[in-house]
Amino acid sequence: MSLPAPVAQQVRALAKARKLSATRMLAELVELGLEAEAQKQREFFALAERFRSEKDPREAQRLGDDLGRMVFGG
Repeated sequence: MSLPAPVAQQVRALAKARKLSATRMLAELVELGLEAEAQKQREFFALAERFRSEKDPREAQRLGDDLGRMVFGG
């Protein structure tokens, strides 16, 4: 796999600081990224469930706005 030069340089710098090989550093970064994505999904589904079950219209509106920000940013 090839990385853009600036990214490869960052990976090498992180690996050197942590006394790891660049390959091991890449593996750790991928693992962290996958866990972060899984956490984001769990948070989204928890928020969606709260939104679906909310009875108070004002709170439902707030939760809907939060969902919109998660999906579309902002």
